[in-house]
Amino acid sequence: MDAAGIDRALTRIAHELLEQRGAGESVALVGIRSRGDLLAQRLARKIQELPEGAGRPILMGALDITLYRDDVGLAAPQPAAPVIHATEVPFDVTGRRVVIVDDVLFTGRTVRAAMDALTDLGRPQAIELAVLVDRGHRELPIKANHIGKNIPTARRDRVQVRLLETDGADEVMVEEGRDAVDA
Repeated sequence: MDAAGIDRALTRIAHELLEQRGAGESVALVGIRSRGDLLAQRLARKIQELPEGAGRPILMGALDITLYRDDVGLAAPQPAAPVIHATEVPFDVTGRRVVIVDDVLFTGRTVRAAMDALTDLGRPQAIELAVLVDRGHRELPIKANHIGKNIPTARRDRVQVRLLETDGADEVMVEEGRDAVDA
């Protein structure tokens, strides 16, 4: 995907989110650090740019799932401890429909960790999942509600999402043949 493809995917997801909510209902977006939170910010802007989203309340948050992952310590020894960023969810999730936003859905383990982190903050009415890319190969029974693009991959491929804010360009690339890690 190039920059235009990423933009179209986010616009489509924004339309889907608005279609599923009543007039004036707030949209609560919680991005998984480090690219899901940036995509959630872009998605919030997209929603507000649409005529049916103008003036709609958007609640924003970001989750750091580092300590919730089930693979911490399973990989090769790391030279330093994992970097932990702040979880910032400045609203009560209890009773709300919350949309977790991430860049790539692969095995489902990252999303499981995000759901655990989110439910530690309260009891949402419902949790939805919006992803830029769904590449398949699930290990857990997790399915996205909103998908920007399905990209068929081999299990050992690696999907790289690059965003302007962190990488200087907007693109999605598939690197073939490497051992992949849940992103």
